[in-house]
Amino acid sequence: MFGSKEIIVIAVIILVLFGSAAIPKFAKSLGLAKKEFEKGLKEAEEEGSEKDTDSKKST
Repeated sequence: MFGSKEIIVIAVIILVLFGSAAIPKFAKSLGLAKKEFEKGLKEAEEEGSEKDTDSKKST
């Protein structure tokens, strides 16, 4: 996917564009977004398993 050189170049570009003060805020919001996404996946999985058990009971 990406090599170490590409990641370093991207990190430097982000640092130049946003500054060092914005990076922790960006990392925090990225972490929160990941957490919410995983929560949504878990809820969808639980909802799907509930539908499976309901359909098995009705047959």
